[in-house]
Amino acid sequence: MQQANLVTDQLIFSIPMSHFNDFNNAQVAKLPNHLKQFIVNQNYQKYTPIDQAVWRYVMRQNYSYLKNVAYYPYIKGLQKAGLSIEYIPDLQTMNDNLGKIGWGAVTVDGFIPPAAFMEYQAYRVLVIAADIRQINHIEYTPAPDIIHESAGHAPIIADADYNNYLSYFGSIGAKAMFSAKDFELYECIRKLSILKEAVDVDEAEIAKAEKTLRYVSENMGEPSEMALLGRLHWWTVEYGLIGTLENPKIYGAGLLSSIGESASCMHANVKKIWYNIDTINYQYDITKPQPQLFVTETFQNLIDVLEQFANTMAFRRGGTESIMKAIACKSVATAVYSSGLQVTGVFTDVGIDGADELTFLKTTGPSALAYQGKQLANHGKNYHTDGFSSPVGRLKNTNKPLEDFSDDEIIGEDSITTLFFESGIRVSGTITKIYREDGKILIITFTNCTVTESNNNILFKPEWGIYDMAVGENIVSVFNSAADKDAYEEITLVSKEKTHLIDYDDKTLQLHELYKQVRNIRESGQNLEALAAIFEDLKLVHRHDWLCALEILEIIYHKKIYHQLEKEIQVYLEMKASTFTEYTKLINDGLYVIKNPVSQLFVND
Repeated sequence: MQQANLVTDQLIFSIPMSHFNDFNNAQVAKLPNHLKQFIVNQNYQKYTPIDQAVWRYVMRQNYSYLKNVAYYPYIKGLQKAGLSIEYIPDLQTMNDNLGKIGWGAVTVDGFIPPAAFMEYQAYRVLVIAADIRQINHIEYTPAPDIIHESAGHAPIIADADYNNYLSYFGSIGAKAMFSAKDFELYECIRKLSILKEAVDVDEAEIAKAEKTLRYVSENMGEPSEMALLGRLHWWTVEYGLIGTLENPKIYGAGLLSSIGESASCMHANVKKIWYNIDTINYQYDITKPQPQLFVTETFQNLIDVLEQFANTMAFRRGGTESIMKAIACKSVATAVYSSGLQVTGVFTDVGIDGADELTFLKTTGPSALAYQGKQLANHGKNYHTDGFSSPVGRLKNTNKPLEDFSDDEIIGEDSITTLFFESGIRVSGTITKIYREDGKILIITFTNCTVTESNNNILFKPEWGIYDMAVGENIVSVFNSAADKDAYEEITLVSKEKTHLIDYDDKTLQLHELYKQVRNIRESGQNLEALAAIFEDLKLVHRHDWLCALEILEIIYHKKIYHQLEKEIQVYLEMKASTFTEYTKLINDGLYVIKNPVSQLFVND
């Protein structure tokens, strides 16, 4: 679910940094620049009357069903997140409410790279797709939309155990190593989701995108840390169940926001399996209903499984295997020496001894040095423009790591200091500076320096300039991206595939106006006599529509007026449901909620 060999020549911040709106929310205000690049304005006025009706229909259906199967009391959760059943949420209102529980929210354009998505979670900020699904995808959309992100993720955020898991998962995921294939897959998924939500797209173009996605997903090779974490995320945060195998409750946002799959997932033909570390072996397909789901007894179990997997990751294991993962990812990563020094860059080479221990590492291109996530002065990528290389290991015939030496133990009486490493690497030159933090040596700077391996292969020559040697007996951690991301000015690739803007024709704009009139009548209780004419217009001009007729019927039924018109609309909808199979469940479910109104169900929440 994200990036490799990233080209950043066309990157433009969606919202200029000077115009960044933090919604007076502490969590949003903390976001670093490299995450702000994905934020777009919500532009609330772009939501059409049909969009608002789609939101209302889905939310009414959700509550009608989910009140019995959702883990967290749905309406209470919506209210705590600043959401309502009646209107698409406004981002400021959401932030006002989420801020009370230590979270925030921003809007983005569709799928963003998984590493960035994870990091938003770590900052306790919900990422919400600004767009909303079309009415023809009202039951389910493969594209992230405001229904999925807000009505799916937000209601359960109020549960402290769950939101702690979510933010902790983000902090782990933000460090996960990925492969070039991961980002290729992300781009394929993003493109397909955009095409499927676009209007009047050639079916051949969608079929081509589906074929490309299948090919990439079937040829991923060995799954990366990010790919495996993506599976854990999918089977918990998106499609998780909690409770018992016999009587599970829904907490996954993908299920909470899908009025189709939230019901079908409870059927016996969808296998229920206990959630454990073996879940990483189950791949998923975002375009299809899931053949199995995983049940956890508690949210603590989710954290326990995450910990179990995290213990296998490069950021906790370090060593040769972890550096090799960094080389494979072909993108910016950070290696941490045992001294605490952090080396950021694109890793391209290592030295390994007979015991498979690291002896040397190398980055190519702009690199930087940091400590505890803060870039060291004069050691940014503008200084280390062509890369960085240094030995790893202990000096010969010593009983302690080099980082613990005193200056006198390193610098002798001679002007030239030579350091002999157990690996056979020799560093010889004039020491001009020894840089320490918290009592540990991080860097020893040489002039007139030569670095050679035991076979006399030269790693550094005096004419190349100043040599900054990293100090550390071993590499204790390796993680994705820069140690100090903002100082490194790391700009993650913002996809060139943008959500398609919809240009509505006159007929559709006329339909929008009918939806608007029906909402105004419902909310004001006035101008009821116009409903018959609106329905006549729907029958004659907009025969494909079913939702506006359903909304008219709702008003008439509850007002107990115009009984003949009520019968006519009822017959009209029932005929449409029997004639068009794609409308059957939608209309029947809508009729059920009219007869069993949501307003009455609130009392029992």
